[in-house]
Amino acid sequence: MTENIEAVIYDMDGLIIDSEPFWRKAEMKVFATVGLELSEKDCIETTGFRFDEVVEHWWNRKQWIGKTKEEIHDEVLDEMENAITHHAHPMAGVHASLEFFKNKKLKMAVASSSAMRLIKATVKKLKIESYFDILVSAEHETYGKPHPAVFLRTAEILQVRPQNCLVLEDSFNGLLAAKAAKMKCVVVPYPEDFQNPKLIIADRKLQSLEDISTLYLP
Repeated sequence: MTENIEAVIYDMDGLIIDSEPFWRKAEMKVFATVGLELSEKDCIETTGFRFDEVVEHWWNRKQWIGKTKEEIHDEVLDEMENAITHHAHPMAGVHASLEFFKNKKLKMAVASSSAMRLIKATVKKLKIESYFDILVSAEHETYGKPHPAVFLRTAEILQVRPQNCLVLEDSFNGLLAAKAAKMKCVVVPYPEDFQNPKLIIADRKLQSLEDISTLYLP
């Protein structure tokens, strides 16, 4: 499965940090200011989407007044940056996995649906900047995940063929994006999603990044 791998591409949200609780809290707080009362279930519905697409999703459900879509977008990102800066912790196995791939002398990147400022805040907070050759955000791509654009862009910048890239993801949308890019993909889902039959399209499924050493990488 992992033969001929030259680069490893990490997703961020839900893989490097457990940011989903941050997103839900920020979304519920900010959308409530325009009268849109979101539940945890509502927020889970858009997990893995680029955030401007999340805003558009809820705008299509209820066209609020008082703030623009751009203002809602920026306020949520402000809340997220603050939460990451003060409260983010690495998911289990993150540092061990980074060392594992570093020792294999593979190129490494982050390719996330999150805005670049959140990616930078995360790697700075966790002190893992030095592991990555590049950080790539889908914020300026025409489409976010499950479209493969952000992964294809990452491979292009790394100068590695997509077929020689290994993606680490936690969500089904991210997994779809990786497979659409013709990349190998290891999925590390949340425990409640581990038995999701849709994840069968992954090349491997792990319970934690702590299990990354079980991958065969020549």
